[in-house]
Amino acid sequence: MRHITKELAKRFEGRVDKVAAIEARGFLFGATIAHAIGAGVIPVRKPGKLPFTTIGHDYALEYGTNRVELHTDAVARGDRVLVVDDLLATGGTARAALGLLDRLGATVIGCAFVIELLGLEGRARLEGQDVHALVSFAETE
Repeated sequence: MRHITKELAKRFEGRVDKVAAIEARGFLFGATIAHAIGAGVIPVRKPGKLPFTTIGHDYALEYGTNRVELHTDAVARGDRVLVVDDLLATGGTARAALGLLDRLGATVIGCAFVIELLGLEGRARLEGQDVHALVSFAETE
């Protein structure tokens, strides 16, 4: 955990006001990264989990749809935000989080992941973002 936090934090240190941590494993990494760089933490949650007024974004999965939500007061216009999750696969959840942050006027500085599955091409769905993953795995035969 120390290694992951250090490696992801150093890339974004001094550039971020808040870390948007995607449920659920993203909470673990997002909170430690936010602590390391002195930023606030924003939970990006599944529907119905946040106790205040929220906005949501529905997105497609290979097998159906899903939704993530964010408090309407989670960011101020212009806040610099880093999106964090454990895994970049198809990019759908991260793309949904980016959509919510954009609607609230945040400036997304980048996206950080522990693992990227290259064969699912999630990075392509995050085009225009500074995307960083500590390790990448390609499909092998």
